Amino acid sequence: MRFYLVVYLLLFSVACTNTSSPSPTLDAIPYPKEPALIPQPQHLDITSSQFIINAETVLWIDDVYQKEGAYLQKLLHHSMNVDLKATSSAEHNFIRLTSLKSKEPLPKEGYHLQIDSNQIIIYGNDAAGVFRGIQTLRQLLPSTFHQKEQQEAWAVPSLVINDHPTFQWRGMLLDCCRHFFSKEVIKKYIDLLAYYKMNVLHWHLTEDQGWRIEIDRYPKLTQVGAWRKGANGEPYGGFYTKEDIREIVAYAQERHITIVPEIELPGHSQAAIAAYPHLSCTGEQLEVGTKWGVFKDVYCAGNDSTFQFLEAVLSEVMDLFPGEYIHIGGDESPKYRWEHCSKCQKRIQEEKLKDEHELQSYFIQRIATFLENNGKKLIGWDEILEGGLAKNATVQSWRGMGGALEAAQQNHNAISSPTSHAYFDYKLDAIDLEKVYSFNPIPQDLSTDKHHFILGGECNMWTEHVPNAQVLDEKVFPRLLAMAEVLWSAPTQRNYSEFYQRVQAHYPSLEALGVQYGAETMPISMEVFTSTESINIKLTKGTPDLELYYTVDGSTPTLHSTMYETAIPIKTTTELQVQAFKNNKPYGVPIQRTFTKHLGNGLEPSLSYEYSSYYTGGGVQAVSNGARGSLNFRDGNWQAVQKVPMEITIDLQAPQPISKLSTAFFQKQDSWIFLPTKIDFFMSNDGQNFTRLGTVSNDVSPKKDGSFIQTFELEAKNTTARYVRLKAHNITYCPNWHAAAGSEAWLFIDEFVIE
Repeated sequence: MRFYLVVYLLLFSVACTNTSSPSPTLDAIPYPKEPALIPQPQHLDITSSQFIINAETVLWIDDVYQKEGAYLQKLLHHSMNVDLKATSSAEHNFIRLTSLKSKEPLPKEGYHLQIDSNQIIIYGNDAAGVFRGIQTLRQLLPSTFHQKEQQEAWAVPSLVINDHPTFQWRGMLLDCCRHFFSKEVIKKYIDLLAYYKMNVLHWHLTEDQGWRIEIDRYPKLTQVGAWRKGANGEPYGGFYTKEDIREIVAYAQERHITIVPEIELPGHSQAAIAAYPHLSCTGEQLEVGTKWGVFKDVYCAGNDSTFQFLEAVLSEVMDLFPGEYIHIGGDESPKYRWEHCSKCQKRIQEEKLKDEHELQSYFIQRIATFLENNGKKLIGWDEILEGGLAKNATVQSWRGMGGALEAAQQNHNAISSPTSHAYFDYKLDAIDLEKVYSFNPIPQDLSTDKHHFILGGECNMWTEHVPNAQVLDEKVFPRLLAMAEVLWSAPTQRNYSEFYQRVQAHYPSLEALGVQYGAETMPISMEVFTSTESINIKLTKGTPDLELYYTVDGSTPTLHSTMYETAIPIKTTTELQVQAFKNNKPYGVPIQRTFTKHLGNGLEPSLSYEYSSYYTGGGVQAVSNGARGSLNFRDGNWQAVQKVPMEITIDLQAPQPISKLSTAFFQKQDSWIFLPTKIDFFMSNDGQNFTRLGTVSNDVSPKKDGSFIQTFELEAKNTTARYVRLKAHNITYCPNWHAAAGSEAWLFIDEFVIE
């Protein structure tokens, strides 16, 4: 019977409030009447009795599962301060870990859990399956089981579970380069991944901003490459010794977690180049990266010493990590240095390569061959598809699902971790709990006979803006719970409301496990429906128990402001602020948006470009709906293109007197987003013949740091026109001075204002 139970937080809170010392048999800490398991099992049946774990309970462990038995014994000792006795047979009051004796073996990592008043039995075909069953048993226990206070007895419900994972790859990437995390934090996350039946920790260990793994042959990688100049001018960084890594790997193995190390190449390598400048195309001395973004200095593909270095590094990495995979990155590697490097150009000629993209393919394939000759398999980000995919390479698709689709169509394995659903560094307004829960790792257009090439998925935790373990927890949780269920259970009939209630029941356990979790979603979401008469704002509560209050004068809303009940019509330029309240107290921070009422509102523009699927602004009418963008370029109000100019034409339906034309663009140069070099404004009365009204040049340097918005406006006195047009000229490529020189530049626009 498929498990679709509605679980209420009240049931779990009752279990958590009983902290008295119970007697061994009668007063065991109670369990929730309807277990809130995440991920939900494939099949579950609940019966009416219970099993009491107490000092008289014995452990009956098959020889092949002694490690898993020791793990369980340690958990029980921690919560009861009793070492349960081991036995080779028992009639009642026992916990048994054993192999399933049947003609139909369980899938890999599958388990069968049976609990009645006399026994707990976890069956499995492999040790990993038995271990997953132990995690289910842990979740059946009340949250107090995970706390430091010890109890004499624990009750668990009688039930039967048959369970197994849908996807074999259920992972989380943790970037320890942008910000460094201690060995203890890594172990904590291994435990949390295990608790939710995840099985891969993708450990990002090298970057422009820091090299985090000790390499004996190249000591400067950690002496120099592990440290950068911090915000206060003091050195910031750290690294893991080989002893640290062996300890962490062993810890993960005990919990059936595979650690996949990522050694970035050929890009994201400035920390290594800072330590050993001869690895670059120029040989110039660089510093370890202090800013975020993509840097133009990469490993030189024409220098054989580069490959000697990487093979030596990877040899030491392979000795530390026993898993079958090594991740080599392969993403965001600008070709600027290669285009201007005589050694790289010579390599292209000698190897009869078409261009620098094929040179990257050559680079990756050479590393792939080395790994394969040493019994390892290569994983790379979806850029490794460009120029030809290396034999037996696995593609991790991050730029949407296209990489996974293309890899699978070429009969290559793929891992899905698109920015749309799996990037947990993104804010909740981009990816919230419900969005993660809607994730499907199988590309929509992939034929059924190719589905087996999709190994599974990962959630990615990049840490540019995650300076400490608390922020890490807030970003990852509770979203990891949704990813865990998607990858294990793959529920086809998803009921988010039911899942949400199970998540609420997990918060006491997360607190007991030391997790400082964040929110499930943004308190307020906003939709804009613009007509020629008004800009209409629809607000939606993040959760049903919120009340929304708003102001239209820019002031901070209070409980005395206007309560939101229906769509807000805006007929003049307005600064709207909305605050959510819960139990009469502010919940979250207020959202603030500016709306501009003008002649183009509600009219569909004609665009010369195809805007990015990542930054649509809401669609074609993004530039005429009146919604202005904020300093967060992912706020949903910005529309963007790469490389090409933007030409926008609006038909006002009839000749109109025009006094001013204006627009606003965004710049954040370390994200490759630049202001236009200039903007031309035009008018026409027939839609065919356009007259230029004027040009507004950009006088802001593309080198200006930070995020900012620049307005461009042109006075148009005594002008009457039916059609108006702007053409914004793109800088095209990141300039030569830029860290990502040669990469395609972005243009971000929020509105074409016609007054």
